[in-house]
This record gives sequence, C-alpha cells and structure tokens, in this order.
Amino acid sequence: MTKKYALGILGLGVMGRSLAKNFARNGYEPIGYDISPKLPDDYNLKVSSSIEDLVKKLKTPRVLLMMIPAGNPVDKAIESLLPYLEAGDILIDGGNSHFLDTNRRVDALSKKGIYFIGMGVSGGEQGALWGPSLMPGGVEVAWKRLQPLLEGIAAKTKSGETCVDWMGRGGAGHYVKMVHNGIEYGDMQLIAEAYDLLHRGAGISNGECAEIFATWKERELSSYLIEITANILKRKDDLTEGYLVDFILDEASQKGTGKWTSQSALDVGAPIPTIDAAVESRLISALKEERVSASEQLGNSKSFKGDKDHLVSIVEDALYASKITSYAQGIRLLQMASNEFDWGLEISRIVRVWREGCIIRAELLADIVEAYDRKPDLLNLMLDDLFTKVIISREDAWREVVQTAVGLGIPAMAIGDSLAYFDAFRSKVLPANLTQAQRDYFGAHTYHRTDREGIFHTQWE
Repeated sequence: MTKKYALGILGLGVMGRSLAKNFARNGYEPIGYDISPKLPDDYNLKVSSSIEDLVKKLKTPRVLLMMIPAGNPVDKAIESLLPYLEAGDILIDGGNSHFLDTNRRVDALSKKGIYFIGMGVSGGEQGALWGPSLMPGGVEVAWKRLQPLLEGIAAKTKSGETCVDWMGRGGAGHYVKMVHNGIEYGDMQLIAEAYDLLHRGAGISNGECAEIFATWKERELSSYLIEITANILKRKDDLTEGYLVDFILDEASQKGTGKWTSQSALDVGAPIPTIDAAVESRLISALKEERVSASEQLGNSKSFKGDKDHLVSIVEDALYASKITSYAQGIRLLQMASNEFDWGLEISRIVRVWREGCIIRAELLADIVEAYDRKPDLLNLMLDDLFTKVIISREDAWREVVQTAVGLGIPAMAIGDSLAYFDAFRSKVLPANLTQAQRDYFGAHTYHRTDREGIFHTQWE
C-alpha cells in the first residue's frame, strides 16, 4: 500500500525546506517537490519525482503549500497542479504574492471547487523552521481544516497563544503580510537613521553603538530588529580588521512588498509617509555612483560637537515615537483597505499574530493589542490614551533629533517624516485651502467654503 502524506510542499528553497522540517517535527509529515531541487546533504524529508507523483501521495482531501516566487511562477505552478486536483482540495500560496493576484486565483479556483488560500508567512528561515507568524486568507471554509495544522507549526507567545489567525476572504492574508512588510521597511529605516546619526554624525564607534542598541533592547524599544542590530554592529569582520558592517555595500535591496504597500496606500487614500520614506531611501541607496559623485561636488555632512550622552538619550526617545507613528500609519492603511475591499479586518487579531515569529515582533505590540481591544474602532493608534502620553512626552526630544540631523546634514527621512505626520495629523487647520484655491484658479476645480454649504467657483481674473 502506497504511503500517504499529510501535505505536499511545492518549492524546496530555504523557506520551503524549513517549513517542511517544522511540519514533520510537529506530526504532519510532508512530501516535497521542486522543479530544480538543490537540496543540502542533510535533507532527509521525502521528495517526489514529479507533480503527478506528489499529488498522488497525499491524503485526501489534499493540502498543498506552494513556496515559490510570486507572479507568473505561481500561475504556472497552479496550471501544472490542476490536472491532478479534485474538488475539496486546498492549495496554499505561502509566498509574497500581490493581493490582487490572490483575489483572482481565489475566484478562478473556486469555480473548480478548489479552495485557494493566500497566506503571509513571516519570520525568515529560523521562523519557518521553529515557528513563523502566519496570516492566511482566501476561502474561509478551508480555514477550519487548516487550523490544527497551521497552529501546530506557528510561533507561540509566552502565554502559549499561537501566532496564526484567519485574516479574511480573498487576498486579505497577503494584504496583511504586505502591510506587515511595509511596517518592517519603516522600522528598519528608522533604526538605520538612528544608527547613522550616532555613528557617522557623532562618531560613536560600532562597538559602542552595539552596546547602546543592546541597552535599548532591554527597554521600551525591545524588539527583534533592535536585537539583531546590536548583534550586527558588534560583529567583527572575518576577512579584515574592523567591523563587518563597515565593509557591506550601502545599497539596500527590496523585493517589492514595500513598494506595493506605498502604491496601495495611494490607491485607498491612506497617508503612510514613514513607510514611503523607507522605500524611497532604499531607492536612493541604489544610486551609489551618483551619490559618490555628488558628495565630491556638493560636500559632506558635519560632525556633531555636543553632548553625546544627551544625543543617545534623545535618539532613543525619537526612535520610539517614530516607531509608534509607523505602526499607526500601517494599521490605518489596514483599516481603510478593509473598508475598500469589505474584508472586516480586526486589528487586535492581526497584531496578536505579529507578537512572535515575525520580523516586526516587539514588546510594543502587546500595548497595541490592548489599545484595539479597548476600542476596536480606534482610528489612529496615536489617539489611544497610552500612546498619546508616550508620544507627547517624547515630542521635544523628537524635534531636537530632527533639528540635529538637519543641522549636520545627516539624512533622517523616516524620522523626519514621522514627525511631520504627527504634526499634520494633529493640525486643526492645514494649508490645503490654498491648494484648493490654486486648483480652482488654474483648472476651475471648485471648492467648499467653511461658512456655508455648497460647491463654489471663483473667476480669479
């Protein structure tokens, strides 16, 4: 009798292999397939010789997880699987697919009776192996069947809660993961700017910066990204004298989810300047030759001459305040997208999934969960009483950091845009009245008045 496996995994790259080991360790023995396998010698999980063989060796109704690059490869994989699938089978896309592609695939496969799940997977290789944060969405009837399996491999909080939950129909799962990645972009850029101001601006060594970040890890800024930053900064280079970080080329790559977040935010009308600044900073970093040439013609930054201990203190406060505004922007985008696509996203459930296993896990998330448990319809995180106090108490330090960076010529796009977002959001009056007057002047676009109802147009000349 042919042995039957709990699930099939299509794509045995780093993430696919790590998830396969996680499933096997938790009692769900998988069988894998890869069109061009490059497996390590110690890989001892079952690998199928063909798509047909993979599907035949699965328990029915079947569960297949695709861990392959987004875009056309996913469509080709689905096409290759379809001849062997039956109504009731579940197909999961665990890659970073665009949510609109997931919407399309859900609809197309539903007509064939196949349940399609678009699932965000966060945590990198170690998370996939020992417990990722999982954000499934798609056809909800499949969630109850998948729930025990996914809860078995997902990260667990200290209290034992699993970091997986149902996000919503259609592409909701991939959308939540996309915004998660956008927040991740923002967080990484904020940390990079804090480091740049301390290291390049104030001349604090990598070793000292590592100690500073290690100290921050024990306080309010405690997070995975702060922790790994401390580890990165203290790492000595194996090939030369000095610290490894100094020998890494300053060109940051991206796989598209940050850009997608910015694009979608524009589409639904959600302002996310911190995340936008992070995306733009990576784009600027890619202009290495241009930057080198410009530095010779336009000059360089200045050196900080003040109290370094004071600078470290205010940078810590500014980084925390900026981090809050970044989360506030991402969460508001989720709310507005939920209304746009009728997903019914619940913020507290989403943030609970991010508390462990994922790249943006942080102590801050527990307070965010409590904020949205207290008031599920809270429109902006900064309006929660706790976070209002936190930000206002750090406002002076925040402004001083931005002023210091500007004075030195150290770019702080994300920190500066976070502060500008705070200022704009709390402004009772903005100069958009002038913008509207200009639009009416050159294009007869009309305007509303503050003192009476109706739509107005003025003959300006």
